[in-house]
Amino acid sequence: MHPDLPALSEKVAKVLSRVAEYVVTQPAELRVLREMSDAEVNDFANSHGWRVIRRLGGRQIEFYNDASVRAV
Repeated sequence: MHPDLPALSEKVAKVLSRVAEYVVTQPAELRVLREMSDAEVNDFANSHGWRVIRRLGGRQIEFYNDASVRAV
């Protein structure tokens, strides 16, 4: 696990508690997610009850609350 992943998780959770989506565009945050495989990012999102979508060739990653997935 990347050492900055818990901080990113907290930030995403905080933003998603107020709005419907969080778009990761900050280079430091993208670096954390790019070091993970697609499957690891999907598992990370699913474990928090989120959906993840990669856009623009991975330069932008979006997280959404996913009503069909429950946090474990």
